[in-house]
Amino acid sequence: MQNLTSLQQALKDLTPQGAAVELVVLVGALAIAYGLVWLARGRAASAGPSIWFGRRLYDGVLFPLAALLAGVVARWALKDLLPVGLLRLAVPILTSLLLIRLSAQVLRTAFPNSTLVRRLERTFSWMVWGGLVLWLTGALPFLMEEMEGVQWRIGGASISLLMLLQGAISAGAVLLLVLWLSATIESQLLRGAVGSSISARKMAANATRAMLLVIGVLVALTAVGIPISALSVLGGAIGVGIGLGLQKLAANYVSGFVVLAEQSLRIGDLVRVDGFEGHVTDIKTRYTVIRALSGRESIVPNEMLITQRVENLSLADRNVLVSTVVQVAYGSDVEALMPQLASAAAGVPRVLSDPAPGVQLSNFAADGLELTVLFWISDPENGQGNVRSAVNLALLRTLDKLGVQIPFPQRVLHGPPAAQTALPMGPG
Repeated sequence: MQNLTSLQQALKDLTPQGAAVELVVLVGALAIAYGLVWLARGRAASAGPSIWFGRRLYDGVLFPLAALLAGVVARWALKDLLPVGLLRLAVPILTSLLLIRLSAQVLRTAFPNSTLVRRLERTFSWMVWGGLVLWLTGALPFLMEEMEGVQWRIGGASISLLMLLQGAISAGAVLLLVLWLSATIESQLLRGAVGSSISARKMAANATRAMLLVIGVLVALTAVGIPISALSVLGGAIGVGIGLGLQKLAANYVSGFVVLAEQSLRIGDLVRVDGFEGHVTDIKTRYTVIRALSGRESIVPNEMLITQRVENLSLADRNVLVSTVVQVAYGSDVEALMPQLASAAAGVPRVLSDPAPGVQLSNFAADGLELTVLFWISDPENGQGNVRSAVNLALLRTLDKLGVQIPFPQRVLHGPPAAQTALPMGPG
C-alpha cells in the first residue's frame, strides 16, 4: 500500500500556506506551458495538422507535455523548501492527461473522418482516470496480484490474466506509435503529390501502414512474453475465416492494392461506377470514395472496381461529348438551319471549337424533324447540365431569330368524314 501511504502523506502535507504557494507555482507552470504552446503554434501554423496541436491550444499533446515538465521542475525546485503535497498529486494527473491527449490526437490524425474516434477517446479516458485512482489508492498492486493468479494454458504455454492485460496495454501503445508513424509517413508522401504520382504514393502509404501494424502487434506480444507459437491455432482459425466468411474483405484489400498499382483509377479521376458518377477523392485499402458533383459520396468496395465495368472519363481524354435534341416543323429548310444551330452552340463559352459542334438529322418524329446537336466540353467536373442549358438557350434564340417553329404535338381524332380534324396539343 505504498501508493496509498504516499497519497495520505501528500494530503497531510497540504498546509494552507504551503498549498497556496504550490497553487501559485502550479498556475504559473500551466501559464508558462500555455505560452510556450502559443508561441510554438504560431511558428508551426503552416506545417499542417499534427498531433502536437489541436483545434484549441490545450487540445494537442504539446500542452500537457509542457505542463508536466514544468510541474516536475517546480516539484524538484520546491522539495527542499516546503512539503510538495499538491505538486505530488499534480504530476500523475498531468501524466494521465498527457496519455489521454496523445491517444486522442493520434487516432484523429490516423482516422480523421471516423465516427468511432470520439467513443474510443472517451473509453480510453475513463480507463486512464480509473487506473490513476487505483494507483493513488493503492488498490492497483492488489488487483494485479489477483489477476496474476488467474491462469490457463494455450498451445502448451501458461498465460495469466495479468499477462493478457499487459499485452493489451503494450499492443495499444505500440499500435498508437505505429499509427502515428504511418500517418506521418503518409502525410509526407502525399505532400505535393500531383497527377499520377498520388496513386503510387497512396499505395506506398497503405503498404507501409499495414506492414507497421503487423510488426507492431508482433513486437507488442513478444515484449510481454506471449510466444508467437501460441498463436498458431488462432492463425489457422483466422485463415479458415478468411477462406470462408472473410473472403470478400480480403478481396477488397487485395483489389485496393491492385487498383493503386495498375493506376486504372487515380485520385481526382471522373468515373462512373454502377450508375454513380463523380470524382475519386480517396482510395482506401478496403474501399474507394467517389464524390458526385451534387456533393453526395459513394463508398465503393474495391472488388467492384476490379470485377465490374468502370467508366473512367479522365483516363485517356478529358473531353466529353454532350448532346441535346430539338425538333423543328416539317417543311423547314433543315440544310440551311443546321449550320446556324452549330454556330449558336459554338458561341457558348464552355463549348470547344475543336472538335467543333455538329448537328445531325437524327429522326423523323411524329410531330416534327428531330435534330441532335453534338458538342464537346473539356471540364466535365464543372457539370454538364448547366452547359446543356446554355446551349439550349442559344438554340432557342437562334430559332426565334430565324422564325423557325418548334412544333407542338398533334393528334388526329377519327369520326364521321365531315368531323375529321387535327387538334393541336399545345396551348391555345
